[in-house]
Amino acid sequence: MEYNVGDIVETKKPHPCGSNKWEILRIGVDFKLKCLGCNHLLILERPKALKIIKKKVEK
Repeated sequence: MEYNVGDIVETKKPHPCGSNKWEILRIGVDFKLKCLGCNHLLILERPKALKIIKKKVEK
């Protein structure tokens, strides 16, 4: 699946705040994600990010 900056994605497991929706802020060798529940920022390597993302959410 192709992802773009600004896309909202859903992860397989929820964040400790209870939300499983994240906004993609940066794409490249790594992904920078922002939790939509608590605004926590997360930087993951591309393979790990692609593994935890379940689907893209329609805006």
